[in-house]
Amino acid sequence: MELDWTTFSLEILNFLVLVWVLKRLLYKPVLKVIADRKAEIQNRLSEAETLRKDAQALREQYENRQMEWNREKDTVRNRMVEEVNGERGRLLAALQASLEEEREKVRAVNERRQADLTRQAEHAAVAQGGQFAARLLARLASVDLEVRLVEVLLEDLRRIPDERRQAIRTACAKADVSAVVTSAHVLTQSQRTSLLEALQSLLGQPLSCEWRENQDLMAGIRLSLGPWMLGANLQDELKAFSEAASAVSIPHAS
Repeated sequence: MELDWTTFSLEILNFLVLVWVLKRLLYKPVLKVIADRKAEIQNRLSEAETLRKDAQALREQYENRQMEWNREKDTVRNRMVEEVNGERGRLLAALQASLEEEREKVRAVNERRQADLTRQAEHAAVAQGGQFAARLLARLASVDLEVRLVEVLLEDLRRIPDERRQAIRTACAKADVSAVVTSAHVLTQSQRTSLLEALQSLLGQPLSCEWRENQDLMAGIRLSLGPWMLGANLQDELKAFSEAASAVSIPHAS
């Protein structure tokens, strides 16, 4: 078979024209579509990446805010715990102080009540003791006891110190003084004479004397010489005993 170069050349030319036509009419539009599609995909990928980055940023921002909120929450909770503990401590301290104050008040009331009871008991004991002593002394009171008490008074008159003796003389020298001698029983003449001599010796001058009887003295005598008084009788001794006992009990009760 003989090759026809003219036909071959035309075939080649037709092929080249076909290739150009395909490239011009088909390939370029397809490439353009592919390029556009690729660009669109790339844009979407870029948008997706942007969205991913934005989402990541939002997530990090949320996490940061969550951490910050947790820190603030912990701070507020710790502050509240401290305030609650402080307030509880203050209230407990105030309650403790109030309880202690109430205990002190109760203790003071109890001590005062106990002191009152003690004082009342002591007064009652003193009163009972005075009554007992009065009954006992009343039973012991007699003329013989009065004789002894008169002797005691005479001894006391003789033993008065010079300084006090001078003070009595000075006080009695300013006025016309008379002595009053009160006894539970009628004194004998001998007793009266002894008492009058002792008083005149005490004053260093003559003296008139009035003699009285008072059974309340029970036994003994009471001597009044101007502003000066001396007693040796059961009534005065009993009164002095009761006053001394009361004076001792009062500081103890307070």
